[in-house]
Amino acid sequence: MSMLKDTYPLYLNNKAQQPNTDLEVTDKFTGEVAFRVALADPETIDKAIVGAVAAAEPTAKLASYEKQDVLMHCVNRFKERFDELAYALCVEAGKPIKDSEGEVTRLIDTFRIAAEEAVRNYGEVMPLDISERAKGYQSMWKRYPIGPCSFISPFNFPLNLAAHKIAPALAVGCPFIIKPASKTPLGTIIIGEILSECDILPEGAFSVLPASRDGADLFTEDERLKLLSFTGSPAVGWALKAKSGKKKVVLELGGNAAVIIDHDADLDDALERVVFGAFYQSGQSCIGVQRIIIHQDVYDRFKDMLVEKTRTLIAGDPKDRDTFVGPMISEGEATRLKGWIDEAVEGGATLLTGGGLSNGNMLEATLLENVDKDARAMNDEAFGPLAILQSFSDFDAALDEVNRSEFGLQAGIFTRDLFKMYDAWDKLEVGGIVINDVPSYRVDNMPYGGLKDSGLGREGIRFAMEDMSEIRNLVVRRT
Repeated sequence: MSMLKDTYPLYLNNKAQQPNTDLEVTDKFTGEVAFRVALADPETIDKAIVGAVAAAEPTAKLASYEKQDVLMHCVNRFKERFDELAYALCVEAGKPIKDSEGEVTRLIDTFRIAAEEAVRNYGEVMPLDISERAKGYQSMWKRYPIGPCSFISPFNFPLNLAAHKIAPALAVGCPFIIKPASKTPLGTIIIGEILSECDILPEGAFSVLPASRDGADLFTEDERLKLLSFTGSPAVGWALKAKSGKKKVVLELGGNAAVIIDHDADLDDALERVVFGAFYQSGQSCIGVQRIIIHQDVYDRFKDMLVEKTRTLIAGDPKDRDTFVGPMISEGEATRLKGWIDEAVEGGATLLTGGGLSNGNMLEATLLENVDKDARAMNDEAFGPLAILQSFSDFDAALDEVNRSEFGLQAGIFTRDLFKMYDAWDKLEVGGIVINDVPSYRVDNMPYGGLKDSGLGREGIRFAMEDMSEIRNLVVRRT
């Protein structure tokens, strides 16, 4: 039985409004319309910005315990609505129900971490008497909220990636407007509904505004907004940065993450983690495993293990608890990646398993080897259930292969050699390295973000709070 309503509002300056039901959101497995959502027009977005500007001072003045109370209210309400949130994810994103439940757990973690950090927004006392001319001078600095923030979140983690913008803003004391992805707006709308229960938040402290991409220019270009945080594709992200003017910009963009399997790896353990990293939520993750770089001494053995395991993955209805591979977000995305796979095979790649497309957007978990180094499947972000096998004999050469990518989000290495770990840390041009696990691993308090075409800035609550703050320095001359 569905837990969803037929229609959902937007939230303008803390209040639910239903100006229309123009946005149809489909069940990604059945393709049928699951519910309808209000769409914000540019006039509504402008009202939200006006509200956020008016709310900037009173939101900044909220006491630390008051901000913590708001965040803990969200934590408790998320727990109470756990099944509803997971089901909503399963329907609107096509995410298998077990993965959906995992994301709700992370949503709760993210807000709980933010609640803890809300009372730890420290500054520093700094001696200035580094030379004779500064004798008697002392500095103290602390952080202040940067002001109204603009957030644009993607479809693949509709709850947790929105949470990584909303929760630190609440912890710092920044009002915000957020545009959720049009394919998956419901998770963010439910967060808005729960925030609307918090009377302590000043009017204008938040707005949740589903909007068409064409109508959402104000999110990027309006100078009243002091920070833009965007998670999505590199092409869109860098274009938004170019239009963003003077505001601070944080970009969490794409990747084609690699994992190295060295000759000393525990292959049984690596197998379980690599299959998860490559194919969980149909590979639609910025840090999903796309390139598997395997030492030649264990290549054939690990390849056989990987092919056998991949063929056992159950694909189908994400509401079924046995399903591991659900639908991709749209028929267009599935068709695109199917084309990349076919193109690679035509270019000489070997299809080890998968490659089939059914039901419009159900793409099989796919493994390729011998892929041309110039192929799109190798170099671009697959963002779907595809992984490519390569072999190596020299560890430094494997590191070079990881770095060959234009992206640099995270990388994984299965090795027990401490010196190789440190070499990788020094040499890999990525934001994070995960030892004895896949690059897909993330805990929500750690610094997370990329280099090169993978973006700017870092998420992770404390690090995002720093981005949403400005440092004000106080210098005292003691006479």
